[in-house]
Amino acid sequence: MSAYRVTQRAALADRKPVVRTGVSLEALAEGTVLHLLARPNTALPEIIGDAALSGLSLRSLSVGQWFAVGPVALRYEDLDAIEQKLKPVADVVDQSHGRVGILVRGPQATHVLAKGTAVDLSDTTFPVGRTTTALIGHIAAHITRTGHDAFELLVLRGFAESLWDDLVRMSLEFS
Repeated sequence: MSAYRVTQRAALADRKPVVRTGVSLEALAEGTVLHLLARPNTALPEIIGDAALSGLSLRSLSVGQWFAVGPVALRYEDLDAIEQKLKPVADVVDQSHGRVGILVRGPQATHVLAKGTAVDLSDTTFPVGRTTTALIGHIAAHITRTGHDAFELLVLRGFAESLWDDLVRMSLEFS
């Protein structure tokens, strides 16, 4: 997108994936995170349709708000096209520079995350596609179950290294 996004240091660039018995941690590529704020009485399908055209997947944030997330940084032209398309139904705020993704996956992923959050992440109460914002330790993170044993964590850039270090410690029993 901007020169700033291209030249800035990735928040977790020096962190190698951690692979343990039953769980792994991986810093996700810093792609696109758009905060969508729907106009009153806007139906979710309108937003989903427009975001899907851009190759982004939606993560529910709160009533009338979503993150549209993708693995590749959008160019200004692409972001402008999304903003223009959504203008009648939603405001778009680019959060790509301020959010970092971490993937926690494996059969022990829920056990590792349970050490830091009170959210019930079991399959029955938190199925694939479910999202929530919760504390992991003292850090607010947006949690999305992306697969049976996979969770995407979006965290503010300034807390990414601290959350990473906490997750590494929480996964030590599975070494």
